[in-house]
Amino acid sequence: MDLVGGCRAFVSVSEVGSFTGGSAAAGIPQPVASRRIAALERHFGERLFDRSARQARLTPFGREMLPRARRLVRLADALEQDAKRARLRPLRLALPATCTTRALAELDAEARAHELFLEFRPAAPAERLDLVHTHDVRAALIAVPADEAVWTVPLGVAAAVDLDRAAVHLDSLRVGRSGRSPRRRVWIQPEDDVPHVRDRLLRVRDAVGLRPAQVVVAESLSAGVAEALGSADLLLCSNAQAAEFGLRWHRIAELPLARGYDVTAEAGPDADRLRTTLWHGIAHCLGAE
Repeated sequence: MDLVGGCRAFVSVSEVGSFTGGSAAAGIPQPVASRRIAALERHFGERLFDRSARQARLTPFGREMLPRARRLVRLADALEQDAKRARLRPLRLALPATCTTRALAELDAEARAHELFLEFRPAAPAERLDLVHTHDVRAALIAVPADEAVWTVPLGVAAAVDLDRAAVHLDSLRVGRSGRSPRRRVWIQPEDDVPHVRDRLLRVRDAVGLRPAQVVVAESLSAGVAEALGSADLLLCSNAQAAEFGLRWHRIAELPLARGYDVTAEAGPDADRLRTTLWHGIAHCLGAE
């Protein structure tokens, strides 16, 4: 039986002094209040009200049980309030600093529609994992190889100049023997300074004969974008980022590169909700396919 519902009806009817008024005060139909109180009486094995009186008069047993029923109802109300506050507690989420303000706002709005309140903490890949371990955030979008990922973001190179081809061959950046050719560089932004992206690109650099200084990790995203905007250098980035920065995006001919993301969280349900309920919003935020 619904013990809390029965006690709520019992307390309300006893305080008002009638089944009709008490059920109205409890916000339930009178027949429902009567059934709940009858079920409570069967459960206790004693009458709570004297049915022979015109008003809802408590029996001695009912008077004995009323204070305890009130305590149970107050505890149930407090529990519901605590549950509501817990649902409204923000889920602090560490995510890439590459997410735009507009994309974060759209993700926040989508989460609120599912009664999930997010608080964002942009951070570099290694820092995001540490933030979960130190309990500074409840969940994080972590960088993983593309074949292990929930979300994948294809990467290419972007330039301020039109390269007039769909794919860029990195060997075309090789400096001639005379050394007079301009030394063009590929800038890796901090978000892609992870082994499954950086090391693959460095292996291709060495295989096609580029100089070590031609593939470099930028100090920051803005520094890498500035290098690409102010020269013929290339920035390793997603197509969405290239559009944001006003650069022309091209695939890398020698290898397919992609960022991969998954979720790690303190609690399994948080990770599940991010992977399922908010999959599309997070995909848009990351620029994922």
